[in-house]
Amino acid sequence: MSSSAGLRERKKVETRQAVHEAALRLTLEHGFENVTVEAIADAANISRRTFSNYFAGKEDALLYGDEQTLHTLVQRVREQPAGLAAWPALRGALDGLFDEHGDGDRELHRRTRLALRHPSLLARQLASRFRLESELSLAVAERDQPDDVSPEMVTAAFLAGLHVATQWWCAEHASRPLRELIHEALDQIDRPFG
Repeated sequence: MSSSAGLRERKKVETRQAVHEAALRLTLEHGFENVTVEAIADAANISRRTFSNYFAGKEDALLYGDEQTLHTLVQRVREQPAGLAAWPALRGALDGLFDEHGDGDRELHRRTRLALRHPSLLARQLASRFRLESELSLAVAERDQPDDVSPEMVTAAFLAGLHVATQWWCAEHASRPLRELIHEALDQIDRPFG
């Protein structure tokens, strides 16, 4: 029974990833405003109804990679060594993600640039990040904080550093590694939390 449940879950993950990749490819080929949910479903070889089981709209399908990365970051913060304070745990978790996935991929660059150009994508990205910020704050709350600084402020400062670094990265057309830019941004706000 558990092996069939495991297979079913893997197939769901694979389908979700296939839909995401189809959404990204079609958007890059035809432009965001010219891509429909039906076209994405066709490209992913699923029905429109199946698409709706996985995503609320094309924005969600397109930004799925961002959401997965942020969920993984929350998990990695919780996996950091016990006794490590919040700020070093956040930075360690992020470095672990870079070690696993590289220094910022072209897909992330494309998704970010698309979100900056399309208000509906940017709104969906911000809503998703707001939800995940709450989860990250809960993970941060499990760790020691600087005196008189709430977990939400530590999380907000960290995410602001990521946001600014990603803006730099897009403005520079990914000429420097994202990891380098993130370290630069976080170093600027490191003193109160480090």
